[in-house]
Amino acid sequence: MKPITLATYLIKSLALLTVVTLSGCEGIFKSVYDEPESEPQSTTDGHLYIDASNWQEWHYIDLRSVAEHVATYTDFNPSSLWETIEIPTLGIPEEFFERNNEKAGLYTYWYDVFGEGISNQEFIGFTPTEPQPEPDQWTFAVHRNNVRTNGCLVAETEFSSLSQIPDDSNWVSTLVFTPDEWNQTEVWTVQDRMLNGIIGNQGIYINKVLSGWLKMLIPPMPPLYEINCHVFVLKLTDGSFAALQLEDYMNSSGTKCCLSINYKYPL
Repeated sequence: MKPITLATYLIKSLALLTVVTLSGCEGIFKSVYDEPESEPQSTTDGHLYIDASNWQEWHYIDLRSVAEHVATYTDFNPSSLWETIEIPTLGIPEEFFERNNEKAGLYTYWYDVFGEGISNQEFIGFTPTEPQPEPDQWTFAVHRNNVRTNGCLVAETEFSSLSQIPDDSNWVSTLVFTPDEWNQTEVWTVQDRMLNGIIGNQGIYINKVLSGWLKMLIPPMPPLYEINCHVFVLKLTDGSFAALQLEDYMNSSGTKCCLSINYKYPL
């Protein structure tokens, strides 16, 4: 962490106190602290919606089950099949730990949110936890602007609409697919010290390609969100393919990380 002078510290502290006094968790961190919705939305075949704004939740869905239900029931709501599971945050004893061992837990980092941005970061500490629970069957899961898959490979296409996907599935052989990879700096989970730039992250495998459909940019503050509306292709473990496109990341109230997703399965 870069040292700061006493004058700089006092100036930043006074400015931050003013922000907190006037607006609580709003203002400078409004785009980060959005409140989850209380009621889910209904969608039709080819569309999914999920409020993924909660810091402590992963939301899982199984595209095979979605396809089966849509084929069986008229006017079935595909978004009813999301399964929400909390992120473990309760520490457990551990005698020895090395940070590069990819162990389940909370990885605490300091981020230079008021300076160079979140790319300037420093590891502070680790708390081991239970591994992330998962459903018996699932294809992909979302947490805010993060996405993980259940053993899938993901490729980004040049298409900006599902209607542009060729009827001949041979085109997928030209794509470059990427698996999930370990990450301990981007799944922001514990924000009780966020005003000091200190955030607890879940150590977990995520898919950096598919997570690229929504980026949170800091600086500036408050954060900006950048959406990538390209179509992404998933290669499932059974060899089948699915197409996903993030259509929007806000609800009608302007809450961020409320994801409207177009899907097609199987291709």
